[in-house]
Amino acid sequence: MGRMFGTDGVRGIANTELTAQMAYDLGRAGAYVLTEGTHKPKILVAKDTRISGDMLESALVSGILSVGAEAVCLGVVPTPAVAYLTRAYGADAGVMISASHNPVEYNGIKFFDNKGYKLSDELEDNIQEVIENGCKDVPCPVGGSLGRKKKEDSALEDYIEHSKATVDVDFSGMKIALDCANGSAYYAAVETFRDLGAEVVVINNDPDGININKSCGSTHPEELMDYVVRKQCDLGLAFDGDADRCLAVDEKGRLIDGDFIMAICAKEMKKQGRLKDDVLVVTVMSNLGLDIAAKKEGIKTVKTKVGDRYVLEEMVKEGYKLGGEQSGHVIFLDYNTTGDGMVTGLQLASVVKKSGKTLSELASIMKELPQVLVNAKVPNDKKNIHEVDEEIKAEIASIEAALHGAGRVLIRPSGTEPLVRVMLEGEDQAEIDIMAHKLATVSYTHLTLPTTPYV
Repeated sequence: MGRMFGTDGVRGIANTELTAQMAYDLGRAGAYVLTEGTHKPKILVAKDTRISGDMLESALVSGILSVGAEAVCLGVVPTPAVAYLTRAYGADAGVMISASHNPVEYNGIKFFDNKGYKLSDELEDNIQEVIENGCKDVPCPVGGSLGRKKKEDSALEDYIEHSKATVDVDFSGMKIALDCANGSAYYAAVETFRDLGAEVVVINNDPDGININKSCGSTHPEELMDYVVRKQCDLGLAFDGDADRCLAVDEKGRLIDGDFIMAICAKEMKKQGRLKDDVLVVTVMSNLGLDIAAKKEGIKTVKTKVGDRYVLEEMVKEGYKLGGEQSGHVIFLDYNTTGDGMVTGLQLASVVKKSGKTLSELASIMKELPQVLVNAKVPNDKKNIHEVDEEIKAEIASIEAALHGAGRVLIRPSGTEPLVRVMLEGEDQAEIDIMAHKLATVSYTHLTLPTTPYV
């Protein structure tokens, strides 16, 4: 079998790809690998609001109990709550059942270690190896040595209190709109902002098991963009299904993505002396406009591969305090070990409140450069063609020269398909569109494969 774990746990369509049997095996193998040698280990288990969560939770917990570990069920809580509570409760591991921003038919299982960090590739591979070996070395205790299932009713309130403690302002006088994506933020986000004094208006906070992420939340912010203007709000916050992402909407109804949020918060943290080495960690897909804005503020950007796990690795390695992705996965390492939509929203709202400025004024720190993405189909063994082919290298050099330092070329091989993604950024949308398609055509000419625009 191929690699079971993707960039964010094990994912698939629930009950066909991600089956109850797989959840049981993951519970069993995960508990064994992550707690081996621990006396009566304790593992936290949580889920988002999708209907398949109950089925997968039952199977996962069964697997955990079967090796003699204790399963502490937290119910419906955000993913970042699992990361935080694993540390706060002194648990040996945590597991979240969620497919994040994906549609309801999908689900996923992601593990956290005892420090609240997502697992390394090595640990994930160890879990997969145990499963592929039929869990033959995994103990099968009997009688009183089996694990017990417990329920922790205070989990959500404990996470809410932790989130509130990350800001030192009162939001009284602010009107904030929340789009909870009918997901795991539906209660926590509303209570948190109300407790801090904000007038809160809410959409998409009535989960029924099948409406999670459906035309709402951070992947579909259009409703919120209209709602903020109609309700005359100071800002809006859009979460995804498991609330590890947060995007914002300014008072004029304009989307404020993760790049803008990081620019605003990085400036404030630098002002407070809280931005270690004045460094912001981002992925290669962050808009070039963020680099330009950061440089003007005396902030350095450090780039990683795409994926919040790689952002986190760099942050932990060097002790950096802020990093994230354009998608709204933002990590404030002083407060949590993973992207935390609630904390992100609180930090942004705090800057708005303290500054006395509107969110649109704060967002003017950055100008987003136009961007175009084109897919070029290539055989899997030729995905590095842009690094070795002289004609392609010459075309890239020619484009970069023509952009005069106000743009860039980025080529990323797909990890799952026979193609490379050609991305261009620059000041003129029409110009870079022509350039991107020309570059993709160069790849096509050499490899006699068609090109298709990225949608």
